Amino acid sequence: MPKFFDLSKNDRNFFRMVQDAIFCNPFSRQRADLDAGIAGRKGLPLGAGVDKAIEAVAQRAKNLIQEGKGDLRGYGSVSDRELVRSGFLFDLFYRYLGEFDELITRQLESKEKPCPVPFANKVLQEMKDRGFAHKESLHYLAFMYQLRRAFFFIFKGLVGQNPSMEDLRCRLWNNIFTFDSHLYETYLWDRMEDFSTILLGETGTGKGTAAAALGRSGYIPFNEKTGCFDESFAGSFIAINLSQYPETLIESELFGHRKGAFTGAAADHMGVFSRCPKHGSIFLDEIGEVPVPIQIKLLQVLQERTFIMVGDHRQMRFEGRVIAATNRPLNELRNQGKFRDDFYYRLCSDIITVPALRDQIKENPACFDEILGHTIDRIMGKPSGALHATLKDLLLADLGKDYSWPGNVRELEQAIRRVLITRKYSPVPENPPPQTSPGNINQIQEGTLDARNLLESYCTMLYEKHGTYEKVARITGLDRRTVKKNIRVP
Repeated sequence: MPKFFDLSKNDRNFFRMVQDAIFCNPFSRQRADLDAGIAGRKGLPLGAGVDKAIEAVAQRAKNLIQEGKGDLRGYGSVSDRELVRSGFLFDLFYRYLGEFDELITRQLESKEKPCPVPFANKVLQEMKDRGFAHKESLHYLAFMYQLRRAFFFIFKGLVGQNPSMEDLRCRLWNNIFTFDSHLYETYLWDRMEDFSTILLGETGTGKGTAAAALGRSGYIPFNEKTGCFDESFAGSFIAINLSQYPETLIESELFGHRKGAFTGAAADHMGVFSRCPKHGSIFLDEIGEVPVPIQIKLLQVLQERTFIMVGDHRQMRFEGRVIAATNRPLNELRNQGKFRDDFYYRLCSDIITVPALRDQIKENPACFDEILGHTIDRIMGKPSGALHATLKDLLLADLGKDYSWPGNVRELEQAIRRVLITRKYSPVPENPPPQTSPGNINQIQEGTLDARNLLESYCTMLYEKHGTYEKVARITGLDRRTVKKNIRVP
């Protein structure tokens, strides 16, 4: 094997751009400029240069191999060796992109059982041929899988060509890999469990989709013995909506309980923290609804990484990452003493706001067509382009182009379903609300209405007017569970 060869000045400049591109956020303007530079075509639109860049890197890598410079160990300069390493990794990653995507799709279908990786040996052999050490080859295989999952779920799940969504996609990527992927890949790939995240945004904006993109994109080592990655990303993301449980059951759902721990505990129950695997994430939705005693217990988990099941005394260890979300104003809750400051500061390694649909449309009206089409295709389970124009016309005929979409993407989903059923969408219920108010006023004047019925009537009236538990909770100052309990459902 030839020793101590060097890159030409031209190759050195080229692979320096490739190295920068590898560690650059793929949703950023900087990455678009780097792709255009690698392709030799400056000024291309966002995303337009990546295919040409892939071709250019593949050709340069092929040239090095043909020139006898295809082994990293033959480079005398450490800096040249690192530049060529980046070029080989870039080329390898994009040549196996289809295989990674197929693996992701199969893993989604398989759910919790890790799928075999039939192309792993080929990738590892190619890295061996290029002079990579075996241990680092295993690491880079896992890193490539993580990179592709992150792009797959962010790109496919969070659509919309507008500044707010472009910023969101960048923020989510940085949440996984930090602002510098080289820093992450060198120091933090196995230490991200302490980086908790809060997702903010109105009801229905897609906080759950954003959380799933984060939770499914953690680093998972490859296991040579099994031929699989150690865990299934589909089983490593565990979500829980905290508002759906009464206070007496939240602790059990979070931490689990032992048989006989309380009346009705007929068997052991594993909570979400018990079920979360080593490389997994827990999504705590509606974190703003959590009572203070539970906040204290969650704080201990974040601080000590340990918890105790209800009815047990043994400590269990939690090694995953926590993602929390709320549509409520946390600063107001903190000022009111309903959300502890110490708990907040343990959660806020990163705070990301998911934009409202009306704000996205305001920034770029044309993005409504993209979001609508994406939502229709997801509902139909396949590309349904023939339906897009028809459903859009029916929606706009009923709502007008300036409708504010107060329920955001979730409302859009239901609007599409209703139009598919009835050919129209009316956001205001057609049936008049029950005429309970006059009777209640008379009862108040007569002094015959008790506090419980007064609260139920008021919450029901507000719900009929505004349509969401969250809005009623904000108006009344009650938590979401109390509101839900006091609304009369016909």
